[in-house]
Amino acid sequence: MTSHPPATIERPDATVHDTALTALERTWRRFADDRTLIRRGGRVTEVSQTQYRVRGISDAARLGDIVEHRGQAGARRGEIVQIGPEEVLVAPFERSADAGVGDAVFNHGPFTATPHASWRGRAVDSLGRAIDGGVPLVAGEPLDAVEATPPSALSRQRVGTSFLTGVRVIDIFTPICFGQRLGIFAGSGVGKSTLLAMLAGADAFDTVVVALVGERGREVREFLEDTVGEKSMAKTIAVVATSDESAMMRKRAPDTAMRVAEHFRQRGDRVLLVLDSITRFAHALREVAIGAGEPPIARGYPASVFTDLPKLLERAGPGLDGSGSITAIISVLVDGDDHNDPVADSVRGILDGHVVLDRSIAEQGRYPPVNPLSSISRLASKAWSAEQRALVTRLKSMISRFEDTRDIRLLGAYQPGADAELDMAVRQVPLIYEALTQTPADRPSPDPFADLARHLRAKDKPHATQGD
Repeated sequence: MTSHPPATIERPDATVHDTALTALERTWRRFADDRTLIRRGGRVTEVSQTQYRVRGISDAARLGDIVEHRGQAGARRGEIVQIGPEEVLVAPFERSADAGVGDAVFNHGPFTATPHASWRGRAVDSLGRAIDGGVPLVAGEPLDAVEATPPSALSRQRVGTSFLTGVRVIDIFTPICFGQRLGIFAGSGVGKSTLLAMLAGADAFDTVVVALVGERGREVREFLEDTVGEKSMAKTIAVVATSDESAMMRKRAPDTAMRVAEHFRQRGDRVLLVLDSITRFAHALREVAIGAGEPPIARGYPASVFTDLPKLLERAGPGLDGSGSITAIISVLVDGDDHNDPVADSVRGILDGHVVLDRSIAEQGRYPPVNPLSSISRLASKAWSAEQRALVTRLKSMISRFEDTRDIRLLGAYQPGADAELDMAVRQVPLIYEALTQTPADRPSPDPFADLARHLRAKDKPHATQGD
């Protein structure tokens, strides 16, 4: 939540008279609302390491309400995660509860975000407060809880327009459309953050929202300044909750990022939302839910985790008629390289496609380490022409034949000339892999199919000359 800055920041060209009128109008609006004059409060009755209980506000509280705790450390905020007949359970946004029995707690109602066009190029925390040391943020119109729900299924626009990311392996094998939700599935250290940064640099979007959830603090600045780059950062809003922050801050960050994206979608922008990673968001959900007493059901994850995941992800996608779209690129950190762990399996069923990064491919030095045989885009048919579809089918067939016979060829059992299709795969697939290799420093590909064809022709000429 961001407080309103002085009027001179919002309107640097305003006269003194206008500034005074603006301040007076704000004061009038503040005291015209009874909720700002009278706050329902209670007292802390019990404190644990990560949560505390409050008596006196149960009858007026709702799950997700923001409360303000006033103690010796000053005013601190938290969120209501459980409501009982006499007490509510609060999870603080700070690293520890830092509350004392008897401290006053006041209910401030649902969380509201106040994104503004001037937020582009800025980094904020999970509560929408600037963390980049820049000038105070300009507050836009508050977004209410209704805007934090998915659009009606039959009132959404249809997805049908594709765009180029500039990453050849993505644009050929798993093309993306505006409003699509695509998952990047990978183990730790395989290169998903680098691929996400390459996708975030696509020129097809008006606004980019990056949510870094549970990231190492050391890597945040490097990711934004070096990987995303100054050019892309100018239209990017970063929402950051590092791994050392509380579970509530990590839980709140994706919601805040989605609210910012929804604001720009409502304005008609084509928005790219990059969320890294949904798994750490699930970890934060698990930590909060177990702290509230919810029993685990699947590898330590409570049932509410698998309810909250679709609630968040379904908010992305195309908006209502006349609005823009949110194209979501979601990274999924698969625990122990197990692509069937509960979070990965649940998210895969929600999204409109998945890109699988393979550790063995990364160990071979091929980047991005995308496995084209395991990756799929459910909206590829809207992006491919009939000729491109036939070509991709042929490419996958050759790659499959090449990989299936790898052990046989290593043992020396492969005899050239015995199988024409295998001979073609052995000659062409390594060249295809070369053509798909790409780093963030390389120029984005404006026509990936043409680039692939040129590479194959250039590399295959020596073979044709020798055959003649």
